[in-house]
Amino acid sequence: MNFQTFESGMLKKGDVEKIVAYKNGDLVVAEVYIKKDSLSKPQYANVRDKRSFNMANDNAQFYFTDASYESLKQSVLAAQKDVPDAQKIQPAFEQHESIFSSWLVQTLIMVALFAGMWMLIMRKMGGGAGGGPGGQIFNIGKSKATLFDKEAQVSVTFNDVAGLEEAKQEVMEIVDFLKNPKKYTNLGGKIPKGALLIGSPGTGKTLLAKAVAGEAQVPFFSLSGSDFVEMFVGVGASRVRDLFKQAKDKAPCIIFIDEIDAIGRARGKNNIVGGNDERENTLNQLLVEMDGFGTDSGIIILAATNRPDVLDSALMRPGRFDRQVSIDKPDL
Repeated sequence: MNFQTFESGMLKKGDVEKIVAYKNGDLVVAEVYIKKDSLSKPQYANVRDKRSFNMANDNAQFYFTDASYESLKQSVLAAQKDVPDAQKIQPAFEQHESIFSSWLVQTLIMVALFAGMWMLIMRKMGGGAGGGPGGQIFNIGKSKATLFDKEAQVSVTFNDVAGLEEAKQEVMEIVDFLKNPKKYTNLGGKIPKGALLIGSPGTGKTLLAKAVAGEAQVPFFSLSGSDFVEMFVGVGASRVRDLFKQAKDKAPCIIFIDEIDAIGRARGKNNIVGGNDERENTLNQLLVEMDGFGTDSGIIILAATNRPDVLDSALMRPGRFDRQVSIDKPDL
């Protein structure tokens, strides 16, 4: 609406209740509020159909623009030169923001709140992986394995492991291969890719694995089977891929997975649809990395469990955990 229409059709007919002006960019917007009793006139039919007479008259029915507030004020007062001063309507100026800017600010605030909550949740679930605020979002699929490299100097040796002479002899071949790989490869020999340490809790399975790393003086990745488990689909398989990627960069090395039955249970025994999908995906990725296109002869995998009966048969076949080392309780 232009000023001429406002002046002749509304202001001079006494239909205007008030005028509110506010700055919007380079212009001033004037909102026109029509008196409630004047809204019944035919010329306001379109406005009347959209409004209820039970509502408070708190929304403008029309608006027009002007160059400045002073120009608007002069024009409105000039149009009322024959009206007594007590009855003249003067535009009121308010610090008013447009509907668009108000909506935009509210939307940005909501987005920021949701982003902050998401980052907080990711940090809580990400544990110690990654560094810096928000880093857990990008590191959630990273391996949680603890690396003991040559600089860390794994000081545990077979001398620190009391007893277990038969178990030591079983893994001595692995140590010799890591120290002198050409001795075997030149003759066409192949070292077992993995050894499964089986024994009751507290019998020294983890200590024996550390002794293997200490004797061979190679990087040693240590983690638990439960470190692969996560509520998000695909995270377990991603952590397996990242673990083997790190291991290939450090090869020759040893990967030790404690309590492997957390992810290595036999597949197909749970009738709940989707109940074990994530665990099975993690196991499938582990099988692929241990034997297949992801195989690397410089990586030796040691695992420990006290429940060998629940492990998937694919883990026990040649090329994976094809050597089982039994660690019994002391018999003295």
